[in-house]
Amino acid sequence: MKLGEPVDARVPWVRRVLDLDEARAHTLAGVKVDALRRAGLLLGDALREGPRVAALRTLPITTLLYPTAFAFNRAVPLAAPYVVMSHRCLFVQVEVEGERKNILFNPSDHRLSRATPYFARLIETIGERASELLVTESEPVEAQLRKLGVEPEDIDLVAFDHFHTQDLRSLFGSSDPRPDGSSFPARFPNAYLLAPKVEWEDWDALHPMQTAWFVRDGKRGVPMERVILTEHDLWLGPGCLLLRTPGHTTGNQTLFAYTSRGVFGCSENGTSADSWAPYESRIPGLRRYVRLFDAEVVLNSNTPELGAEQYTSMILERSVVDRVAENPAFVQMFPSSEVTPSLLSPGIRPSMIFGAIESGEVRRR
Repeated sequence: MKLGEPVDARVPWVRRVLDLDEARAHTLAGVKVDALRRAGLLLGDALREGPRVAALRTLPITTLLYPTAFAFNRAVPLAAPYVVMSHRCLFVQVEVEGERKNILFNPSDHRLSRATPYFARLIETIGERASELLVTESEPVEAQLRKLGVEPEDIDLVAFDHFHTQDLRSLFGSSDPRPDGSSFPARFPNAYLLAPKVEWEDWDALHPMQTAWFVRDGKRGVPMERVILTEHDLWLGPGCLLLRTPGHTTGNQTLFAYTSRGVFGCSENGTSADSWAPYESRIPGLRRYVRLFDAEVVLNSNTPELGAEQYTSMILERSVVDRVAENPAFVQMFPSSEVTPSLLSPGIRPSMIFGAIESGEVRRR
């Protein structure tokens, strides 16, 4: 693996990854997708040659309703307007010079996420009471971490696959008060946020096709001394990568971890294992769709303006990860929000469900 310089003096162990730079430099879309496919395979092999992440755990956060049309790029012909998705956070420990570094990927504040314009309108349409009955909330992330022996103050890095629905003010604190005048204390006061520069800046002047999915004030007043703006693929420590996968948003990124079960990736480019292996899918309509369009993957398509880039990113993701040992038709791409069987969407059942990932032994600082 080709590693470059540290990205920021505040996190000197986080370094640039150079392996994909040449493939990313291609300007012809068809050439680029094939180049990233090949480079992704080599990068996955390089990741497997090194040590695994020290530990990884899945932390459930909440379930949510999501339009079926978006979840599978309008490929499913069934009448069910919504699927239920389970949104989860990943906790990763890496061993750096004898010290455990603690990483949280997608620790969403689902309560504040309800201010996302699309979901606010959905709640208004179906009613507050109905929306609460349809949602299952898990313990706060902090409580789940404490059960693992980790305090919120121990978190070193936070990253998100993208900033749709995110409100960062409760995670890092904010000088911007709540509507009732109270402050936002930082839930993870010592953590640094790895934020793609392009999407961080886009948040200030969103494209109209993105505004429904961003919390307008979600980063207002967040202290910039806790934010590291990034423009590169990143090595977060032995066994762990954060790679640029633009398309779903301009700064979309995917976490990869080498675990006891091989290399996993996590993003919301797809919504089930079927999204990355649609020819093997039993979800109605997916196989017909990919045969009709000669496609290899099925996008999560609520923001379609960069669909070709998102397709390329999903091919890269699929190239880096391992196949599922017990079901090798599918690859180990773990959706950060995974479609879950529900009575609300009869007939839509993913061919396989990841549910959770566990690897290694979590240790206290």
